[in-house]
Amino acid sequence: MIAIGIIGAGIVGERIIKQIQQDDAAQVEAVYDTDRGRLKYIEEQYNVAVTNSLDDLFQTTIDWVYIGTPPNSHAELAETAARRGLHVLCEKPLAHDAKAAQAMVESATNNRIHTAMHFPLMYSPIVRDMAMRIKSGDIGKVRRIELHTVFPQWPRAWQQNPWIATRDQGGFVREVFPHYLQLMHRLFGTLEISAHQVDFPEDAEKCETGIIAHGKTQQGSPFLLSGMSGAGQNELLQFKVYGDEGVLTLENWSRLYREERGKTRAEVQTENTVPSLFDEMKEQSTFLVGFDEGLIVQRYIDQLLQ
Repeated sequence: MIAIGIIGAGIVGERIIKQIQQDDAAQVEAVYDTDRGRLKYIEEQYNVAVTNSLDDLFQTTIDWVYIGTPPNSHAELAETAARRGLHVLCEKPLAHDAKAAQAMVESATNNRIHTAMHFPLMYSPIVRDMAMRIKSGDIGKVRRIELHTVFPQWPRAWQQNPWIATRDQGGFVREVFPHYLQLMHRLFGTLEISAHQVDFPEDAEKCETGIIAHGKTQQGSPFLLSGMSGAGQNELLQFKVYGDEGVLTLENWSRLYREERGKTRAEVQTENTVPSLFDEMKEQSTFLVGFDEGLIVQRYIDQLLQ
């Protein structure tokens, strides 16, 4: 088993603790957060060791550090861990901006550590099924890729924290788009964003409320990205790949549908299993999303928010 030290015990940190405790490949060695009340809750709820300081966490016997803090703290924490020879698993986006992300990549390379990012879609059986269908020609030639995201409110009710709605660090483009941009990059290669429009509220401190962007993939297939908050409907996330023989739609993260001319849309089921994130970390699999790939996604995000 790999031993992991957790930095950041918020919503996403708690989720990763749950994931680790359900996995035979890893264990939580210690947890640190600046919020003492939150740390006490995590200690009691999950029966894990907690530390009083970052230095104490780094002194424990760990192989990896997980960083689940706000984006502007990622670079400093990752570089500190790298200097200590610890491998780093980081939440998305990789950093506050591409400059900080580049520094993280260089630090990891210079200190010869392994890196990974928490992109759950990469370890989803249904997403692997989707990828195999696209690559095998199941839907024919890819004609277009579209990402549509709609949020009744941002942040969502379960997602409240001091930074998630700020223009400096938050917004759905930073929080949700990286998952799909990384998947698109892995499936279709380099993405060229040709044009985009971002809607911001009058309050300069608040994050975006809408975005539309288009471009083309490395193979020349056009793509469209759209997102908006404050819409009068339920939350909806649709990632669609249009082929000349069929269309695949990944809906709300985990449901895959296939349709073709003359037939009703049908949900795709799979009995396949895939290695977990922590299995892949142990094996250093090519399915891992390292900091180098995270930097590419960060550059896409920076461009979209300009």
